[in-house]
Amino acid sequence: MIDLTLRGHIAVLTLRHGKANAMDGTFCRDLLARLDELRASPARAIVITGQGKIFSAGVDLLQALDGGPDYFRHFLPPLRRAFEEVFFYEKPIVAAVNGHAIAGGCVLTCAADRRLMAQGEARIGITELLVGVPFPVIALEIMRFAAAPQHFERIVYSGATFAPDAAVGLGLIDEAVPADALVDRALAAAETLAALGPEAFALTKRQTRQPVRERLAKDGPRFDPAVDEIWYAPETTARIRAYVTRTFKKM
Repeated sequence: MIDLTLRGHIAVLTLRHGKANAMDGTFCRDLLARLDELRASPARAIVITGQGKIFSAGVDLLQALDGGPDYFRHFLPPLRRAFEEVFFYEKPIVAAVNGHAIAGGCVLTCAADRRLMAQGEARIGITELLVGVPFPVIALEIMRFAAAPQHFERIVYSGATFAPDAAVGLGLIDEAVPADALVDRALAAAETLAALGPEAFALTKRQTRQPVRERLAKDGPRFDPAVDEIWYAPETTARIRAYVTRTFKKM
């Protein structure tokens, strides 16, 4: 599901979970396991990329419709842990966004330390409110951290997706690069970060992201139970079904 290859001191994780790299419990647990494996490895930095034309389409909505509220009860905890692990991971992480990065795929992208996206027709954005679901606190805080402050609310409320060049100005990615150069450019960015002193980098990353950790400690217990209740609600399932019907034409 998540292939691991080594390019010198750089570990490359390639997402290979179906056509859309949609997120489910298995996806999240495998990502957590890979990152845990790399924690004690000689790898000095990590590149995360996808396959084909999709980096990740976010939550597997078709599975969610099949599983109902019980699906979300088992899925939301590992999803939160996966986002937290990437965002706070002590080694540098570079996202090489090969294609569409939608909803949770956008959040995963924005959790990285540096974000490169292939030029072309791919889109990136957070569509949660269009689907009818709220953001877990960690997801919204990752977006707040990454997005240009003056555009943050527009990105969240509109549910719009953006072409790579526009996404740079919004803070969703750092650079749009030719598709055939994406992995090489991401590896170069990872090498640059890997050349930094690992202890100094890890401490600096903890310092820069500490405000997010503090907001999680404060706001997670306050807001996440309400978030979960909306995800579990029957009317949310109806909204998801309507979104899937009009967007994917599969229902």
